[in-house]
Amino acid sequence: MHTHILIPTDGSELSGKTVEYGVALARSVGAHVTGLTVSRPLPRGTRGPARLAAAAGRLAQITEAAAKAGIECDVVHAQHRQPYKSIIDTANNKGCDLIVMASHGRRGLSALVLGSETVKVLTHSSVPVLVFRERRSMLVPDFFAAS
Repeated sequence: MHTHILIPTDGSELSGKTVEYGVALARSVGAHVTGLTVSRPLPRGTRGPARLAAAAGRLAQITEAAAKAGIECDVVHAQHRQPYKSIIDTANNKGCDLIVMASHGRRGLSALVLGSETVKVLTHSSVPVLVFRERRSMLVPDFFAAS
């Protein structure tokens, strides 16, 4: 089945759950994991120690989850103006045969304005992509509730 899974993370809560899911999937099929976080480049002459620390923290989450699951893992911190391209490039360069990533599920105008790195990866990647979405509970408006 799959032998090398790329798990990109942006540090969000949903990405954390995606890391857990991706690592569990890798364990179940005996796959290697590569964790990835992408930062946009800083302007020349500026330093970003806080940004590097945040990236290291995101990657440590993947490393720790993989170690706990007993699977092999390496991590990559990339800098790119277009994160989706870095995700695709890393998957290709590392020989990954699956990308497991989160979708925040933005809809409507916010999806059009903000764009979605996940949609861009889905559109441009030749590597299969498994999109992790958290289930949302269905809220029933008061006027539908039984009286």
